[in-house]
Amino acid sequence: MSTTHRLAPGLSPPVLILLAALAAPRVILHDLGLIGEGTFVNALFVFVPPLVWIAVVLWRRAPNPFVTLLVVGALYGLMLVIGHQILWNVAWEGEPPRLGGSLSALPPLAHEVITRGAAVVSGLVTGTVVGALAGLVALAGSRILPERAGSP
Repeated sequence: MSTTHRLAPGLSPPVLILLAALAAPRVILHDLGLIGEGTFVNALFVFVPPLVWIAVVLWRRAPNPFVTLLVVGALYGLMLVIGHQILWNVAWEGEPPRLGGSLSALPPLAHEVITRGAAVVSGLVTGTVVGALAGLVALAGSRILPERAGSP
């Protein structure tokens, strides 16, 4: 198997995007205040999408489940960033976060650029880490599952 094949996600771009989009509703519902942290409904929105990701990757026998779900997680992170940025003022109820300490004297635009920038980095990291963790679970699962009849 070539290095390129091992590093390919193993699912088509539309499927990767669709999988990532399964996790996007939580961003919207949370930012709109429709679901709260620590609730059962929130837990469903947190855990069901990555479990579906894992199931699809195992069912489709992606050649490298870790890489596949790392890509899905990165796409989810991008969706997370877009959702949070669009709903920024709604989520913060018109009172966005401000920097403290010696940075509190910065102009308002600087506060916004820095806090939104931090949210972008945080969203990308969060999505990618979720994908990596799901990918590790899928990789372990792929090694445990028996080969399908007719597989090489």
